[in-house]
Amino acid sequence: MLVSVVAHRATMSEAAAANGSPSPAPEAPAAELAQLALEDEAAPKVSFSDQFKAFSKFGDTKSDGKLITLSQSDKWMKQAKVIDKKITTTDTGIHFKKFKAMKISIGDYNKFLDDLAKTKKVELSEIKQKLAGCGAPGVASVSAGKAAAAVDRLTDTSKYTGSHKERFDATGKGKGIAGRRNLVDDSGYVSGYQHKDTYDAGH
Repeated sequence: MLVSVVAHRATMSEAAAANGSPSPAPEAPAAELAQLALEDEAAPKVSFSDQFKAFSKFGDTKSDGKLITLSQSDKWMKQAKVIDKKITTTDTGIHFKKFKAMKISIGDYNKFLDDLAKTKKVELSEIKQKLAGCGAPGVASVSAGKAAAAVDRLTDTSKYTGSHKERFDATGKGKGIAGRRNLVDDSGYVSGYQHKDTYDAGH
């Protein structure tokens, strides 16, 4: 779009120069181009209605994307971080139940959001912006730091208990098959005897 505007202006200037007439004064092209650039960048890649359709199908293979349930709405709002300390699932439940239906259309959903925003004194545009930009259903962003800490905690063999503890030695190295099966010791010594194979050495 920007390229076509610039090309059109250049063609007009060349035509005017060829006819010998003075070229017209530019009508603030910089401001116009800047506005067009902003419009191009501001255009959302995924619209609110697209997200409504996606989340209304989330967890329901039979859904056609036209109606959304309270559960799907809450999942959407949690993912978009609309549900927080100010807006809770209790609030969404109260306002959703006003429609006296298990599922509501996008028209009613807009009314639901408007009612919720007014009651909780939150900007409706802010809520819709968060809902539109939260990503595909079920995609939650996890920071690398949190993920690494969780993996470290779960792989720390010193905290294992029960049969899992028996699968690793004191250094955290796996014992292999010996850690998974009760191998029978047929050496003739009783279980737990500490001085195995020392008799001959001492006599």
